[in-house]
Amino acid sequence: MPINRVFFFASLLLPLLLLPNPESTTGAADVPKKKEEKPPAKPFGIDKRVPLTTSTVVGSPDPAPPYQVKRAYSNLATTLLICAHNIPGSDQILTITEERSISGTVINRFKDVADVKESEVILEFKGTAYDICFHPEFAKNGYIYVGWVGMNEKEKKKYVMISRFTMQTKAPYTIDKKSEKVIIEWASDGHNGAAVCFGNDGMMYVTSGDGTSDSDTNVTGQRMDLLLAKVLRIDVDHPDGEPEGVSPRRSYSVPKDNPFVNLKDARPETWAIGMRNPWRIHCDRKTGHIWVGNNGQDIWEQIYFIRKGDNYGWSVYEGSHPFYLERKLAPAAHTKPTFEHHHSEARSMTGGLVYYGTKYPDLVGAYIYGDYSTGRIWAGKHDGIKVVWHKEIAQTRLAITGFGVDSKGEILICDHAGKKEGGIYTLVPSPKEVAPSKFPRKLSESGLFKSVKGHQMEPAMIPYSVNSPLWSDNAYKTRWVGVPGDGKIDYTRNRGWGFPDKTVLVKSFALEMEEGKPESRRWVETRFLTKQDNEWYGYSYLWNDEQTEGTLIESKGADKEYSIKTKGGSRTQKWHYPSRSECMVCHSRAAHWVLGLSEAQMNRDHDYGTCTDNQLRVFEHIGMFKGFSYGQNAKEVLTEELEQKGWEADKIKEHVAKLPAERLKADPKNAELSPFSPEKYRKLVDPYDKKADLNLRARSYLHVNCAQCHIDAGGGNALFDVDFGTKVDKMKLFDVKPVHNTYGLPDAKLVARGVPERSVLLHRLSHRDAGHMPPLATSIVDKEAVEMLREWIRKMPARKEE
Repeated sequence: MPINRVFFFASLLLPLLLLPNPESTTGAADVPKKKEEKPPAKPFGIDKRVPLTTSTVVGSPDPAPPYQVKRAYSNLATTLLICAHNIPGSDQILTITEERSISGTVINRFKDVADVKESEVILEFKGTAYDICFHPEFAKNGYIYVGWVGMNEKEKKKYVMISRFTMQTKAPYTIDKKSEKVIIEWASDGHNGAAVCFGNDGMMYVTSGDGTSDSDTNVTGQRMDLLLAKVLRIDVDHPDGEPEGVSPRRSYSVPKDNPFVNLKDARPETWAIGMRNPWRIHCDRKTGHIWVGNNGQDIWEQIYFIRKGDNYGWSVYEGSHPFYLERKLAPAAHTKPTFEHHHSEARSMTGGLVYYGTKYPDLVGAYIYGDYSTGRIWAGKHDGIKVVWHKEIAQTRLAITGFGVDSKGEILICDHAGKKEGGIYTLVPSPKEVAPSKFPRKLSESGLFKSVKGHQMEPAMIPYSVNSPLWSDNAYKTRWVGVPGDGKIDYTRNRGWGFPDKTVLVKSFALEMEEGKPESRRWVETRFLTKQDNEWYGYSYLWNDEQTEGTLIESKGADKEYSIKTKGGSRTQKWHYPSRSECMVCHSRAAHWVLGLSEAQMNRDHDYGTCTDNQLRVFEHIGMFKGFSYGQNAKEVLTEELEQKGWEADKIKEHVAKLPAERLKADPKNAELSPFSPEKYRKLVDPYDKKADLNLRARSYLHVNCAQCHIDAGGGNALFDVDFGTKVDKMKLFDVKPVHNTYGLPDAKLVARGVPERSVLLHRLSHRDAGHMPPLATSIVDKEAVEMLREWIRKMPARKEE
C-alpha cells in the first residue's frame, strides 16, 4: 500500500500479536499463535469508475461564427503582447510586449514570415508603452511615435507621453533612442489613453483617459480645461511653441478648425470629449473615419465613431446609460456609442481597425474589434451617417489587447496571455458543418440521464457537493460531473481544476412550490457547462410542468415566473434562465472557468447513498486526478499550508526538514493527490453554519459569490480581492474608500471595520435595486447571509483614527 494513501484510512493495519494461552499451567509450551482480526478498511463512496461513453453533449446547438482564430507565427515565442504593427513598406513587424525583468516594456522587431522563430529587441522603456504609429511620410523622415506612460522623477508623478523617435526606413530598421522628442504630455494616474494615429488630414489624433483608477474620482470627464478624457487633434508638422509666457515650448500647433478653439478656458487641442478609458484609436485610410474603443465602468462597453465636437458623456453617462446624472455635462450634447455591449458579453473593450485585406471580401470596409475579457470579436460597417451592418464574427479565449495588420494587410490579433497560450493570432474561416448539429435539444437526448423523470443520472456521472454554495435565490441544487472515457482532471491548489475536452458539468435547480416543504420541490432548470475544442460553453434547459423533460433555452436566455404558496397566500418568484454569454461572465478566465470543482469546495464529505466519504479521497481512489498540474510536490504543499496558518519561514523550514523523505515525494509527474490527509487541504466552510468560525463563513461567502470578478484580472471594477486565499492585508477591502457610488452612506468605506452602516459592500448585497450585487443570477436578497456579514463587520475592531 503506498504510504501516501495511508492517511485516507480510518485506521492502520494493526501488527500481528502473539497471544499466550491464559489457561496454560505447564509453561512447557505455548498454544498456537493466533492472529488478531484487522479492522475493516473504510469503504469508498465510489468503488470503481464507470467511463462516460454515452454523452451526446458535443459541438454546439448554435451556428458557428463565421471565423475562428489561428496562431499566426507558431514558432515565435511572444508573451504579454500589447500591440503589433507592420513597418510601412516592409516585411517587418513591430510589437510591444511587457518585460517584467526590467519592470517595463520593449519594442521588438521580426520578419513577417510564417516560420519566423526569433525577434529582436530594438527599444526599451522604463515604463509602459501602449501604442505605435508611423508618420504619413515615414518613408522620407523615418518618424515613429510611441504612446507610453512613465514616471516624472522631478514631480514624482506619472505622465502620459507621445514620443517621436527616428527609425531607419530600411534594414536593419534600428531606432535611435537619443532621437526621442516628447510631442505632448500630461499627468495621469490611471485610464491613460496614450493611443495615437494620423488622420487622412495629416493631423495627429491622441486619446486620453480620465486619469484616475475608477469612477472618475477627480471628476475630469467633462472638464474642458484639461487634456484628460478626450480625443485630441494636433498638428505635429508645424509646431508653433507654447503661447507667450508659458514654458516649455510645445512641439505641435493647434489646428484652427478644432471645435473648441474659441471656447473660453477650454483646451484647444480638444476634438471630442467624455472618454473614460479609451483603448485603441484607428483611422480608416479610405474614408478618414476615426474609431475609438472605450472601456466602460459598471455594465457597458463602448465603441465610438468619432466626430468633431462630440461629447460621449463620461461620467454623467456610461455609454448611453445614466451614471452620475448629478454631474454637469460640458457645453456639448451627449452622443451615444456607435456599438455598445453589456458586461454579459464584453468587459474590457479593445478597439480595432478597418479591414482592407484580400482574404475575406465580406469583411472589407468593416471595423473589426474585440474584448480582452471574453475574447469575442465583432465587425461593423458604417456609411458615415449610420451603422449598416454589425455582427459577431468569432468567439475565442484570447486576452485581446490589440489588432494590427501584417505586410499583406491581413489581420493580426494580439493575445496578452503568458508563454504557453500568448502570441499573435489571425482570423481563419470556421469549418463548414458537414451535417446539422446533433447537440441535444432535450435532456433525454443528452446521454447523461438514465431517466429524466425522477432525475436519475447515468452511472458514469459522478455526483458532488460543495462546501459553500453560490446563492441562487434559495433554490435547491444538485451537481454531477462527467469526464469522458479515462480522461483525467488536472488538479490545482487554487481555483478551478482543469478538465479534458468533452467534459460535462451538470447542475439542476429546484424550487419549493410551497414554502417550508421540501417535498414540494420541482425542478425548474438544468445547466450544462461543457468543454468543447478546449473552450467552455454554458447551456440551460427548462423543465416541463410534468417533470419528465427539459428543453434547451435559446441563446439569448429566458425568464419565467413561478407561483409559490406561502403561509399567508402566495408570492411570485422570477426565475432567469441565463443567456449563453451570461454563463461565461462568472465562468471566466480569471476564475479558471470551473467554479465548484476546486480543492477548497470539494474537500468535504458527500453522501453517496451506500456511505459517506470525502470527495478528494473518492476522486483519487477511482483515478480521476493527474496530480498537481503545475508540478506541485508534497513539500511545497505543506509549506504553503503552514504559510496560510501564519508560521514563520524558519519554523516551516525546520518542521519540513524533520519529515521522512517518503512523505515528501518530489516527482510531480507521479505525484498523487494525498501525501497528507484531506484535513490538511484548503476548505471553505458553509456560510450558513452558525457553529463555524464567523470569519471563515464570511470569507467563504465572498469567495463564492463575489470572487469570480473581484480577484486579480477578474474584471470587477472595485479594486478589491476577496479570493479565499488572499491575505487580509492584500484584499484592499477594509476601511478603503469606494471608487464607485457611496449610496449616501456617511463616511462610506467598502467595509468599515466595526460599522456595518458605513459599509458599501453590505449595502449593495442587501437590496435588489440599482447598484445591487451580485449584478447577475439573482433577484432575491440573501437575508441570512446579509445578517451574517453584518455581524462579521460589527465584530471587527474599529480602525483607530491616526
